Parts: sequence; structure tokens; C-alpha cells
Amino acid sequence: MSLLKSALRDKTFVCVMEFVPKPSAERFAAMEAIMARGHLCGWPMTVAIGDRVGSPLDLSPLDALSSFSKPVPALPHFSGKDRERHDLLAQLKSMDAAGLDQMLLLTGDRLPGHQPGERPVRYLESVAALQIAREACPHWLLGAALNPFKYREEEGGAQYLKAQKKLAAGADFLTLQLGFDASKHLEAMQWMGRQADPKPLLACLMSLSHGRAAMLEHVAGVTVSPSMRDMLEAEAAVSKAYAQARSVDRLALQIIGVKSIGYAGVHLSGVHELEQLLALEARIQDWQARIHSQAQWATAWAESWQMPGLPAVTFHPPQAAWRQGQSQVSATAREKLRYHLLHGFHALLFSRNNWLSKAFGWAVRRPLWASDNGTRWLHSLERSVKRPLLGCDTCGRCRLEDTLYVCPETCPKGLANGPCGGTALNRCEFGDRECIHSVKYRIAKAVQQTEVLAERLIPCIEVHTRHRSSWPQWFAPQAPGRLSPRPKLRNPPESSPQAVHRQ
Repeated sequence: MSLLKSALRDKTFVCVMEFVPKPSAERFAAMEAIMARGHLCGWPMTVAIGDRVGSPLDLSPLDALSSFSKPVPALPHFSGKDRERHDLLAQLKSMDAAGLDQMLLLTGDRLPGHQPGERPVRYLESVAALQIAREACPHWLLGAALNPFKYREEEGGAQYLKAQKKLAAGADFLTLQLGFDASKHLEAMQWMGRQADPKPLLACLMSLSHGRAAMLEHVAGVTVSPSMRDMLEAEAAVSKAYAQARSVDRLALQIIGVKSIGYAGVHLSGVHELEQLLALEARIQDWQARIHSQAQWATAWAESWQMPGLPAVTFHPPQAAWRQGQSQVSATAREKLRYHLLHGFHALLFSRNNWLSKAFGWAVRRPLWASDNGTRWLHSLERSVKRPLLGCDTCGRCRLEDTLYVCPETCPKGLANGPCGGTALNRCEFGDRECIHSVKYRIAKAVQQTEVLAERLIPCIEVHTRHRSSWPQWFAPQAPGRLSPRPKLRNPPESSPQAVHRQ
């Protein structure tokens, strides 16, 4: 059994060290030195191998693992960025052959250089990837991400609704995206505690300096408020050593804080040298000896964000400060009217149970449309009707009924199950539009259909169905959206020497 699986099963606090696999012998040697120590404050450590994080020159997780001089316990990532089902199945097969049986599945951030309006880049989103991986590897440890650091109701509510889908699709644990707002860490933990089958949560943490804050401005989905930046700038003005010591102190306090409220472990980012790890451990031990209550921790945490002459730091952006449970928004009259018109039209033509729908279904399934010319003509007809109205890209398997008639193809990543973590105040990561899932949330709330956003798991679109009419398949005897059976990969016994060696 892998180190991470054992720790989560036994409720042992665990430390996951993030590693971005750039082709650098020094980086690999530094991470090997960290992993050779094997623990942080007695907590077991494993390494998370990032996938397609930045440069195209980054190694794949499996190539990175083979580049270590000694085997390390690892949690490989899989990013759905510019990927399809067959890419995931190939990675699962390769990992299985290597004796690996755990993975963190992520949709992925924007592909570098991809701009709105350019050739669509398809993303295998995490919900569909979890379904595929769980079906192929039923006994693997699978994780996914949650970003609770959202400050508008639509984007925050949609994040939690999608997280419910991730749990239903087979996630064994969730890793939070990077954040510094302690109230949001507590919010996510309380949300998980209300689920029917709560799963472990890991908190992604990083020591924050003025330089890193400037870098994070370009990382989608990470919130660093103006008052945070002002305080970090004031620290840096004192001295580099002072600012560094304060940032390590805050990270130590964050680790203690999330551990105290029930997190299963931490996913540490930005620790690249053994010296950094030892300095962090010393500060954790010092704070552990001094903090004996949540009140003491809260006081120390607040003081760690204070500088003379500056107002108190707030972790939310000035424009919004939503917390889960607050209900403030509703759909516009236009959004509601559009939904009701499209819902009525759908019931009339696509319900499959009235005479008009049955007649339409009979018509589009005539043999004429199965010929090459007929297929092209029917595709052109559907596209000409639906694209101006919905932004349709004729994916070949229409999902509008499950997305409240907001077409997922209008998302630059083509996401159907919910938002990625990269939104900011409802704005898409690409910056040119409101996130369609925020629109979808407002509509669902207005028409009392929010359970649709939590319960309907929408599988990925297969490559061979794209740019074909969805109408014949919609009326086929097999309901659209059903996943076809897939062969299961060999699951290596947990006690096998190879599995233990590589984990």
C-alpha cells in the first residue's frame, strides 16, 4: 500500500511535496535530498509530480520519476489540458506497468499561448477523467482539486457543486488550490463534513513573500489582495532576511492551523531545498510549543499579517467577500426568459414522448442521413441553427439538457461539469468573458435546479463524434451520454515488492 494511501487510511497527517519536473539535475538532486529525510516534524512525506504546469519542456510525471536516482514515493498528476480519453488511458496503462496506483486528476490551467477565438483546445475535465480512471482502475487512490478561495456567490457555489460531482465520480480525496484565507480553509472543511461520505482534504500552502505575490498575480485562481501585497511590500522594505523569516513563520502557522481543524495533510509548494524544509520544521516546532488553543493560533496568525502603520490585512478582494451560505444573487430576467424558452422548445422537440418529438426523431434517423452527403448536410443544418443561438460547436452529443441550455462549447476549455479553478470574481481565466458556469449557477438557482449541477455527471466528448449532428444519436435506443464499458487495467497487489518500492 502506498505511503499516501496508508496515511489517509490511518488518519496520519501527511506532507505532499510539490515538484515541477523541469529538466534540471540540480532540481532533482535537491528533491531527492528532501525526500531522503522522509518526514517533516515526524509527518511522512511523499512527492507530487506536476503535469504540464508551465513550459512544454517540462518532463512528464513518469519520465520525471524515472529520472530520480533512487525511487521516491510519488503522487503523479494528470492534467487534462489538450488531452483526450486515450491520453489518460495510456498514462494509466504506463503507471500500472510501473507499479503505481495513485493519481491526482486536474483539468489544468490555460495552455500557454492559447488565446480566445483561436483553434479550440480540448480539455479532458477532471470529473470525466475521474469516471474513466475509476472505471479502469477501481482500486486506485484518486484525487482531485477544489478551489474554495472564491468571493462571488456564483463562482464559489459552482465550485462546491462541481466538487460534489468529483466525489460522486470517484475521488478519494481533494486537494485545495493555493490560498491564504484561513476562513476559506475552515469553510471547505465544514462543507466536506456535511457530505454523505466525507473524504480527506489536503491544503495547498506556500510561504508568501512580496516577490512570490507578484508572480502569483499571473497564476489563475490565486487570490492575493491589495492589503496583503501592501503588507508584504512593507516587510521587504525592512530587509530580505526579515521578509523571508516572516514568510516561513506564516507558513508554519498555516500548517498548524489546517492540521488543527482536521485537514489530512498539506500539499507544500515552493520548498525546493532541504535547508528550506529544515527552517520550516524549526518554526513549526517552535510554534507548536507555544500554541495550545485555537484562540492562541488565531492571535498569532493575525499578528503575522500585521506591520506598523498599515491597516489590518483582508484576504478577500475589495470588490467581494462572499462566504458559503450567503445567498445574494439571482438570474436576470433575460437569463430566466432564455432558459424557459429553450426548455420549452427542448421539451417540444427532444422529449421523445410527444408526437412532434417522435416524428422529428423518426425523420433524423432515416438511412438518408447515414450517407456521407447526408451526414454533412444534417451537421450543417444543426450547426446553422444552434451556433447563432447557443454558440454550439456541434460536439456530436448535445449536453444542453444537463447544462441548463448554456452550451459548454462556449467555455474556452469546453468544460461541461462545472468551472475550473481559474476564475476571478466570476471572470473566466481567459479574461474576455464571464465564466459560463457562473451564468449557469444563477439560472439553476432561479429555476430551482441546482441539484442538476451537483448530480449529473457528464462524460467527455469522444474525438470521433465531434463535428457531427447530435440529433440521430439523441433519438437512438441507447440514451446519449452513457459511457461504454472499458477494460480494467491490471491492479498490482498492494503487497507486491514493485508497488511498495515505487510508492
